[in-house]
Amino acid sequence: MVYLITGGAGFIGSHLAERLLERGDQVLLMDNLSTGSMENVRHLKKYGGMHYFLEPLENRQILAELVDEADVIFHLAAAVGVKLIVESPVRTIETNVNGTQLVLEAACRKRKLVFVASTSEVYGKNTNIPFHEDADLVLGPTTKSRWSYAASKALDEFLALSYWKEKRLPVVIARLFNTVGPRQTGRYGMVLPNFVRQALDGSPITVYGTGQQSRCFCDVRDAVESLLRLAATDKAIGEVVNVGNDHEVTIEGLARLVKERTGSSSPVEYIPYDQAYEPGFEDMLRRVPCVDKLKQLTGFHPATELPEIIDRVAAYHGRKREFVGVPREAASASA
Repeated sequence: MVYLITGGAGFIGSHLAERLLERGDQVLLMDNLSTGSMENVRHLKKYGGMHYFLEPLENRQILAELVDEADVIFHLAAAVGVKLIVESPVRTIETNVNGTQLVLEAACRKRKLVFVASTSEVYGKNTNIPFHEDADLVLGPTTKSRWSYAASKALDEFLALSYWKEKRLPVVIARLFNTVGPRQTGRYGMVLPNFVRQALDGSPITVYGTGQQSRCFCDVRDAVESLLRLAATDKAIGEVVNVGNDHEVTIEGLARLVKERTGSSSPVEYIPYDQAYEPGFEDMLRRVPCVDKLKQLTGFHPATELPEIIDRVAAYHGRKREFVGVPREAASASA
């Protein structure tokens, strides 16, 4: 099989590419490196089936050629991270909506299966926990740029499902819940790599808000397994499916667990949302998926425990620090 991965040099895209290449598939990576990095995929050059194209999706000719070659398209290219979303709402909306439209248009000409990565953010301020795929989406006001990401990804979903209903383009939509693991950067506000980096540095672990907001963290290996299984079953076509671990932890609890697993002496400090992001920033208190549909369609349920995930992330960042010769103040984490 030949797979096209947009955003293939990103965190999830690189892990997906690695898994496909390991099992003998061919992978076409398309990425403009706006948030992705060649560091994520450099080790994949050893595979003869890997081909990468450092081009934006707006290069319609390249996109059309790659879609023509591919059997399946994984559309992962998107603006990511709360910090980036708050600071660059125009980039967020244009990247997400325009990029998805270009991919769907190109795929529709060849009737190629498109897997669209969405996000748990689309549930917004819905308080009916756990989130079911048919639940209402409750977003904040348009004056809060924080909601532009959720709105743009919801529009991506509407657009993809419209292509399925009107043009019979096979699509599958996955709403990803806080996927974490090695290679994820904290540059755009991702909480776990930031906590781990701070713990290894011996600097304060900064918790935004009260820390009582809770999330469910899914190991990237489990997320990739879910994506591959969904893409392999016809029953998932035209469906929206939650992908995540349903084990809930508060952000304060996450900070203390990171501190424990890394043996760090870092203090935990709390920063008000207004200082961390923007005045009037709104957050969701809880974000927990119902994964019954995923299990029903694929027989798979993400279940990697959080301590193991933290250890893997800490080991990755520890190796990076050693590679660049940065002194490590905290004790070594178990691999």
